[in-house]
Amino acid sequence: MIINAGDKTITLAETAGFCFGVKRAIDIALESAPAASLGPLIHNEAAVAHLREEGIRVINDLCEAAVLDRSCGTRKLPVIIRSHGEGKATYEEAKTKGIELIDATCPFVEKIHIIVRETDRQVVIAGDPDHAEVKGIAGWCAEERPAIVCRSAEEAAKAAMPADDGGDALLLGEVLLVAQTTIKEETFEEVARALEEAGCDVEKQNTICSATSKRQEECARLAQENELMIVIGGKGSSNTRKLFEIASKHCKSTYFVENLEDLPLHEVMKCNKIGVVAGASTPDYTIKEVIANMSDVTLENKDMTMEELLQSEEFNKTLKLPRNGEIVDGKVHQVNNEEVIVNLGVKKDGILQKSEASLEEGQTLADAYKVGDEIKAKVIKTDDGDGGILLSTKKLEYIANWEEVVKAYEDKSVIEVKVTRAVRGGVIAEYKEFSGFIPLSQLSDHFVVDAEEFVGQTMNVRVFRIDPAKTKAVFSHKMYLADERKKLVQEIWEKLHVDDVVEGTVMRFTDYGAFVDIGGIDGLLHISEISWGKLKHPQEVLSIGEKINVKILSMNEEKEKISLGLKQNTPEPWSVIDEKYEVGQVIEGKVVQIKEYGAFVELEPGLDGLVHISEVAHKRVENINNELQVGQAVNVKILEIDKDRKRISLSIRETIEPPTPEEIAAEKAAKAAEAAAAEEAPAEEAPAEEPVAEEAPAEEAPAEEPVAEEPAAEEAPAEEPAAEEAPAEDAE
Repeated sequence: MIINAGDKTITLAETAGFCFGVKRAIDIALESAPAASLGPLIHNEAAVAHLREEGIRVINDLCEAAVLDRSCGTRKLPVIIRSHGEGKATYEEAKTKGIELIDATCPFVEKIHIIVRETDRQVVIAGDPDHAEVKGIAGWCAEERPAIVCRSAEEAAKAAMPADDGGDALLLGEVLLVAQTTIKEETFEEVARALEEAGCDVEKQNTICSATSKRQEECARLAQENELMIVIGGKGSSNTRKLFEIASKHCKSTYFVENLEDLPLHEVMKCNKIGVVAGASTPDYTIKEVIANMSDVTLENKDMTMEELLQSEEFNKTLKLPRNGEIVDGKVHQVNNEEVIVNLGVKKDGILQKSEASLEEGQTLADAYKVGDEIKAKVIKTDDGDGGILLSTKKLEYIANWEEVVKAYEDKSVIEVKVTRAVRGGVIAEYKEFSGFIPLSQLSDHFVVDAEEFVGQTMNVRVFRIDPAKTKAVFSHKMYLADERKKLVQEIWEKLHVDDVVEGTVMRFTDYGAFVDIGGIDGLLHISEISWGKLKHPQEVLSIGEKINVKILSMNEEKEKISLGLKQNTPEPWSVIDEKYEVGQVIEGKVVQIKEYGAFVELEPGLDGLVHISEVAHKRVENINNELQVGQAVNVKILEIDKDRKRISLSIRETIEPPTPEEIAAEKAAKAAEAAAAEEAPAEEAPAEEPVAEEAPAEEAPAEEPVAEEPAAEEAPAEEPAAEEAPAEDAE
């Protein structure tokens, strides 16, 4: 901003005065008063004195806070962590001593704390080892790898140089380089270059505050454009000293002014073009006093004292040009197709470009704004390059939308967003004029491979996390889905009751059963509850995706477990056996188990009967495995049904015709022929079979004939009790 005084001009840097971090710390301190500050909040004695009057005492150690507490007598005073930040040890000590901390650490400094705390590399800090900010950063580094602080490239080179070459041999291998937020950009780059040349693998994190960089760039420009440079700030302020160094390089007549006594009025009178810059810890009223005092000299032809100038509306408006982010009121001065010119009551006009105006679809600037209209807007840039102040009405909506997002976060309510683009690790989603981030892990309740598939979608989300300092928010569609599922599950639990029969879908198998979706929640259908018969695996009777009716057997809402049954939808076979089966009935069954004494045949799932070995064939069976196989379909006749003992006696023999005499004779003849052939065989080939050939004829006729006339059935009774008792455990 330029103050004209006759043939002289005083140009005050737009970045002059409190930076964001310092202003934030002071605001927090004033809201917290009475309180104690651990070290001066800013490096400016006048400002510290003013804060003392407001109830902010300065202490240098937490132990002093305890003394102050006792003298206070009413309550313990909280301790403010200033914008420079503190190391981890301070927080731990405060916790041990029961001291409340109010953290006013600058967000930019806090970001550095996080960076150095999370790295596995050796940390190097480019900055002043005696500066409070640097000490705080070092306090968050790993104890086994203390930070190394370098003021210059020379110190960095020495730290990395081997001891044999006169160096400190402190650095080797992987290095993380961060910067004190207020150092010069060139110093940071010089330190980085020195480390790289020494053979270090350097990961650079340029943590110089952007406001500091802009302040230094503007200082250099003003120093080149003016005859005299005034640098206003405390002598203990690091960033103010840097400004003085920069200004001195470009302007020989550069003066460091901490208060009015330092102002070189005799030099001011000689120069027509004067540039003024101020450190980040310089209060506005100090800047006012210095400029007013210079104006009092340069305005010698005007009948206005310094005090009158300080109080004048014109002077205060000039000094109070709106800063970035400030909400301003103005009056529309001119409207064209591309922008609206707004009179803000200061020396610069406001410019509201079409892209930053809140317009409805199809609406033009001329439709929305008329000359003379009073509007409210947000400053997005204090200089558009032509001396104007860029404004935005969209950003006002952005602020309102941000407040809605914050409220949704606090209330845990749901908002609707639209996914606009995919970025690394997730997507950007817009809530009205506000944009938030949705990580891949929060896009869905299942694993997401490609975020592009969500672009263009509108979805409901919960606000997962907010960062008020950076006005940023993280959304979660997954949280919304989880909430909805919870509601759905609750509704399902309220509707379901034990013994209800509901439709479900088979979702997946396990060795012990199947999980069935019954409308939003899964229930377990145990393998024993699928069929009245025995199953080895559920997929013997079920398939994935199959729709089935199941009965609810039990419910445990606390554990969210539901047990289901399928076999209960059909009668237990023994309960209706009289309706389907009777003695003498011949039916088809399946062999499911073979024992030495017989075979079990399944008539239907859950209903097995025993075919005793004597009922397998019309001949004497020595080994039942030679006659039957598991899984074989056979016709059986029901001999007996014992409902009390749940046993069924079956017969295969009675379902087949007995052999005729001719068939018996033919079988005998075939065996005789086999025996004769064995006798005629050469002696060397048949020695081992001769005894068989001699014994076989003696047993052939007598042993086989009784089989044809069923004497075997009379011989079996000695075994039958065993046949009825032995399978008890198997049949059941």
